[in-house]
Amino acid sequence: MDFLNAVILGLVQGLTEFLPISSSAHLLIVGRLLGTGDDPGAAFTAITQLGTETAVVIYFWRDISRIATRWFLSLRGRVPRADPDAKLGWFIILGSVPIVVLGLIFQDAIESTLRSLWIVAGTLIVFGILLGVADYVGAKKRRLDELTVPHATVFGFAQALALIPGVSRSGGTITAGLFMGYERAAAARYSFLLAIPAVFGSGLYQVFKSVKETCTVATATCTPEVFGPLETLVATVIAFVVGLVVIAFFMSYISKRSFLPFVVYRITLGLVLLVLLGTGAMQA
Repeated sequence: MDFLNAVILGLVQGLTEFLPISSSAHLLIVGRLLGTGDDPGAAFTAITQLGTETAVVIYFWRDISRIATRWFLSLRGRVPRADPDAKLGWFIILGSVPIVVLGLIFQDAIESTLRSLWIVAGTLIVFGILLGVADYVGAKKRRLDELTVPHATVFGFAQALALIPGVSRSGGTITAGLFMGYERAAAARYSFLLAIPAVFGSGLYQVFKSVKETCTVATATCTPEVFGPLETLVATVIAFVVGLVVIAFFMSYISKRSFLPFVVYRITLGLVLLVLLGTGAMQA
């Protein structure tokens, strides 16, 4: 059953990571429904995100290699520092700082208190409404070559909000981008690129921590994860394959359509979750 549950959660991770509906919220909810204990665990969530983030690297490989090359050449003075791709590299570094700093400061709360389903339900609804408002009022005229330091900073703090399950990494950054007047596709593309350092850093840190820690009943030095290494690996591979397909769909979809279906889905899921928690059908 653990293996089957890991497969299901891998599918959930791949399907939800890139859509603005919060993969961490879905892993929490589905994990509870599957009976995997308190929840699949922060480590399982972070490690399976390595699979979906590898899908981002492959899908946006040309963008990533161009940005990295131009940024490195700008350090050596071989391209102007004002080069759009070189600047984008600096903006991604700048935007990654908030989630790293806040993630370390609030690590204990992120792995415990903030995983309450009451909080998840609230963030699904509130940030769903914000996404809808941003999509409606946003000018949708700015392109990525118009990104500035203040805007990169706002993007960074918006991404950091995704440390709270239910906010959504892509949803938070896309919402901020829409409020600042960026095109839907531009906001989504930047949210994917910006996530790469943070997600890989978080996932690799959780891998290191899982290998390093030895959990025993006698010492109670840590809380064991629900899934073992094999189940987590299988879920990560599944998340990668499914995520690659979802990226292609999502980028095609938002170039022509609004985020309204995702807004409706988030609010509906949040309300259903509140009812289940309020009636005692599900424990927070």
